[in-house]
Amino acid sequence: MIAACGVAALAVCGFFVVSLMGNNRRKAAGIPFRSVGEVVFRTVVLAVVVFGVAWILNKYKGLPLALLIFVAVVVLTDFVLRRTRYGRKVFAVGGNIEAARRAGVNVARIRISIFMISGAFAAIGGIFAASRIASASQATGQSNVLMMAIAAAVIGGTSLFGGRGTTYSALLGMLVIQSIASGMALQGVSNSVQFMVTGAVLLAAVVIDSISRRGRQAAGRG
Repeated sequence: MIAACGVAALAVCGFFVVSLMGNNRRKAAGIPFRSVGEVVFRTVVLAVVVFGVAWILNKYKGLPLALLIFVAVVVLTDFVLRRTRYGRKVFAVGGNIEAARRAGVNVARIRISIFMISGAFAAIGGIFAASRIASASQATGQSNVLMMAIAAAVIGGTSLFGGRGTTYSALLGMLVIQSIASGMALQGVSNSVQFMVTGAVLLAAVVIDSISRRGRQAAGRG
């Protein structure tokens, strides 16, 4: 109980402080910023959600360590992508390699680092999976895991063509695709049909992404 509520309070306070600091920086730079009332409202909404989750967890077995690690990784990844020079370089390489190279970005180094981070995240995911089923074998991670991971990112708005996407949108896509898969499993849908449904959803997301990308390019925003 104390751990879950403490983490929730820390998250809410951190969000409020970071939002105020961001507002002050935007105000000093002379660019649009949120009002204090809006920041307070967003903080209250977050507090309701976070403390609600903490209450639900405490009704069961308390705060899982895996969930805490997962949330920390998501927040850290979002911070790196949106608030650091490295994150901007990653988006630059994904958006246009030649433009990034001409801007002085070490494309090879960025690519290698991204592959290293992807491998580390895959290892963390494998540890989570092994802890959930309390076992591991050569067959672990097979089936449609790779397709589900790609589908989750694309459904969340991450472009397969690079240069666009956020951590939280990928998280939302994961929740959507996993909800679909869990619903089909509860309904007793066969694995072959689940693969086809997941593939159809992924195909639709890719088509929409391609069409929206062409629209942005036609409007001079691609």
